[in-house]
Amino acid sequence: MEKILVGLKRVVDYNVRIRVKPDNSGVVTDGVKMSINPFDEIALEEALRIKERGEANEVIAVTIGPADTQQQLRTGLAMGADRAILVETDGDIEPLTVARIMLKLLEKENPGLVLLGKQAIDDDNSQTGPMLAALWGRPQATFASVLKLSGDTAQVTREIDAGLETVEIDLPAVVTSDLRLNEPRYVKLPDIMKAKKKPLETIPLAELGVDATASLQTISVEPPPVRAKGVRVSDVDGLVAALKDKGLLN
Repeated sequence: MEKILVGLKRVVDYNVRIRVKPDNSGVVTDGVKMSINPFDEIALEEALRIKERGEANEVIAVTIGPADTQQQLRTGLAMGADRAILVETDGDIEPLTVARIMLKLLEKENPGLVLLGKQAIDDDNSQTGPMLAALWGRPQATFASVLKLSGDTAQVTREIDAGLETVEIDLPAVVTSDLRLNEPRYVKLPDIMKAKKKPLETIPLAELGVDATASLQTISVEPPPVRAKGVRVSDVDGLVAALKDKGLLN
């Protein structure tokens, strides 16, 4: 396989406490630590392991967003990606638009495998991977916990509600990573320094000819309701009584 293309999304770091803006128009991102979406980081780690096994020659990291997103691409390069592509835009991008943008890059790069996170931790849509596969007209395997390549096929173990499912798909294909696929490597300082010399291409969104007009409008964003204080019981009888008081038992 010549190339693996990996999508990376810039999100608020999972350790940061999310705060809603005072006008309820979204969440606060100014001055907040941003990171690679954890599931995308797992996808990149898997691509790097495939390359290290000699099953691919190049790993390309791709992201869509403002100029600041270069920071996350540089992290991907420090992890081991060979080069990076930033499709630059300042507007919010919906999953279908992301899939259309990615398709343009696939037509240019012609990778043998596309790896994405199964979802982003900011919107939890889980839509981009399946949409991209549909537009590309290629097979897909989502929620991958094991990925094995063999010639022109890939065997993927998927995590589903009933347990595990193993499927075999033809390549090229789109695979989205689950949490248990691997544990991403730690980025060391020498790798960060080397990443500064690796190529990072910036493409304005307008050059790709993709219509980024939003089809959805966010009306309001609100924090979840404050949870009521719990009640501690000393035995089963106390538990039953507490449940009856709340109307959960007759």
